[in-house]
Amino acid sequence: MATEKCTSCNVPLANEGWTKFPCPKCGEIIYRCHDCRHQSIPYECKKCGFMGP
Repeated sequence: MATEKCTSCNVPLANEGWTKFPCPKCGEIIYRCHDCRHQSIPYECKKCGFMGP
């Protein structure tokens, strides 16, 4: 069972196609589900507030 959740929509990352990467500003890990990635849903870093596509 997934413990990580998408930074944009907060769904558990159980399906294939999700990714994680460091925030470009502070390095905090950002998690993105398949749907949010492909729909370019904005995300906001919970640590520093950086917003990205």
